[in-house]
Amino acid sequence: MVTDRTEQDIREADCEAAIAEFIRNKGVTRCPTACVVPTQGSVATADREALEAHAARRDRLRKEKIAARTQQLWRVEAIRPV
Repeated sequence: MVTDRTEQDIREADCEAAIAEFIRNKGVTRCPTACVVPTQGSVATADREALEAHAARRDRLRKEKIAARTQQLWRVEAIRPV
């Protein structure tokens, strides 16, 4: 039991050392999951308008693609019986 616990402690210490070395070498200054939570900062009006314009443009293009695909799928030609 004591040996298993000591080996686990060593592995954890090695892991922590490897993480610390990676952070030092790569210059990471914060946890990558920090962006998961919405920021408390305010967004500039110009940036907000640009984002809204981008979203509207993306939505319009998406709808145009859907309409084009729908027309292709529903384009049926009548075949005369022989």
